[in-house]
Amino acid sequence: MYLLQCFNHLLQDWHLSTKFFTYDPLHQFKGQPPKKQWILGAQYVFPILEWGPTYSFKLLKSDIISGITIASLAIPQGISYAKLANLPAIVGLYSSFVPPLVYAVLGSSKDVAVGPVSIASLIMGSMLMQEVSPTKDPNLFLQLAFTSTFFSGIIQASLGLLRLGFIIDFLSKATLIGFMAGAAVIVSLQQLKSLLGIQNFTKKMAIVPVLSSVFEERREWSWQTILMGVCFLLLLLIARHVSMRKPKLFWVSAGAPLASVILSTVIVFAFKANRHGISVIGDLQKGLNPPSWNMLIFSGTHIGLVIKTGIITGIIALTEGIAVGRTFATLREYRVDGNKEMIAIGLMNIIGSITSCYITTGSFSRSAVNHNAGAKTALSNIVMSVTVMVTLLFLMPLFHYTPNVILGAIIVTAVIGLVDVPAAYHIWKIDKYDFIVLVCAFLGVIFISVQQGLAIAVGISVFKILLQVTRPRTVVLGNIPGTDVFRDLHHYNESAVSVPGFLIISIEAAINFANTAYLNERILRWIEEEDDGNKHPNIRFVIIDMSAVSSIDTTGITLFGDLRKAIRKKGVELVLVNPLAEVVEKLQKVDKDNELMRPDHLYLSAGEAIASLSMAMKNQASNMYDEKMQTNAPPKS
Repeated sequence: MYLLQCFNHLLQDWHLSTKFFTYDPLHQFKGQPPKKQWILGAQYVFPILEWGPTYSFKLLKSDIISGITIASLAIPQGISYAKLANLPAIVGLYSSFVPPLVYAVLGSSKDVAVGPVSIASLIMGSMLMQEVSPTKDPNLFLQLAFTSTFFSGIIQASLGLLRLGFIIDFLSKATLIGFMAGAAVIVSLQQLKSLLGIQNFTKKMAIVPVLSSVFEERREWSWQTILMGVCFLLLLLIARHVSMRKPKLFWVSAGAPLASVILSTVIVFAFKANRHGISVIGDLQKGLNPPSWNMLIFSGTHIGLVIKTGIITGIIALTEGIAVGRTFATLREYRVDGNKEMIAIGLMNIIGSITSCYITTGSFSRSAVNHNAGAKTALSNIVMSVTVMVTLLFLMPLFHYTPNVILGAIIVTAVIGLVDVPAAYHIWKIDKYDFIVLVCAFLGVIFISVQQGLAIAVGISVFKILLQVTRPRTVVLGNIPGTDVFRDLHHYNESAVSVPGFLIISIEAAINFANTAYLNERILRWIEEEDDGNKHPNIRFVIIDMSAVSSIDTTGITLFGDLRKAIRKKGVELVLVNPLAEVVEKLQKVDKDNELMRPDHLYLSAGEAIASLSMAMKNQASNMYDEKMQTNAPPKS
């Protein structure tokens, strides 16, 4: 019983319910009869049960149109991204069939279209390639890809079940913008292999070895491949530009990749271009996803690699998927449960890993097309999946003559939008430190490697957080004459003035063991600066405004006791202003002598404190003057 009481106090003191849960996940079950609770529980786990019973033919029409539209984009992108991950092209189509079906049942977003994505594909391919060659040992490479996907799903679903989604928040906006831009550059440079027709190309991902490989293999350049690549790349870029300028023409860029695949395949077949230097995909296996649970590896020398790859690709894919869902939910004014999305994406990848799929998540490009095409529910993913199923069963032979150069052009067009220059400039204008994080992420990706660039950026972001915790913002306040308003003397140096005899300090952060020493030294240094080297201090009172101190720990409480003793030797008194209830409660528990919490040392505002203490100083001075006059007065006769 005692332990339960302690645990309850911990929950109350630490506010764990609000730290881990942005809302009460069980609020909808309260006060409901058992039958209703079972229904709500089923709807919570399977959102399709919530919107399915009210589904109408009008919604079906919109979802069919949007589903077929995103399928026209998903098919060529699936093949292209599988190549980017150094996997067989057919795996990309497998990954566009099963995962959308799972997400349609478990996902809470109406707009997200799932499937393979460029960044996760690049990371998985580059990390696995460090130990296993996809050309020399393709079967082992495929096993590692499926196993990494399984671990990605486990990580993603676990974060959702444990409601630990805040972990992905360590990937700040600046980190993601720089990382995405760097990855887009590397992905685009990697496509020079296809766009130039090079056969022997470097397996490294940094910009220097990639460009070196391009120019070292000049003899392999194929003018036929270059001509076709440039023509179709321009076509795809023009289609993208048209859709960006006129959003109603979204179908132009959505259909351009499939149209390019069809047109280029016809050209290669008609002119036998595969015999003149243009490489083609070749035969693709017909049929639906074969089971792959027997290909998962849970022991051996590569287990560490697949776990590490699974964690990194899982976090990146999860971040992109959650960001996509939240973006379109905001546009259409509905709410997406981030933890439910994590569970949905995680289970999607776990099931995918045993059905010959590799890492998938919500795609920005396909979701944008899905949204613009008028998708009403997640059924659009089912329509897309059925379209891919028909392709797998009947249309595979048609891709035999599809040139690899088209896949490279499709990838370049898809990732070029990840270079967000306006967003980078906006960050530069607002926060220079965030811009440094962005640049480090970008340079780390293009000059070192994708995963190390990401690690550098996350490390710098964490260092920023630690710096903010250990070096909290503290400012000296001054009074704006004629008012009861106090502002930062540094920022309001022309309008705010210091109050003689008072040093007013505002601490604008939680006080804890990490910053107590800094705060103590900083406040004492300010007092010394105000003394101006005089023997007798100019300051009579140090007022600490604690309005912004949200919490305090045991070490933080000792700050005020130590500070009071240190400054009292200088003839200075410590006064606290407007501490919050949690801070007051903890101070009362420690302040046994009632020194810190004395009524004349605790006020609601700085203005009230100055008025009261100034009056006390005047009364004290008047009393001292009266005593002096009485002492010096001549004796009465």
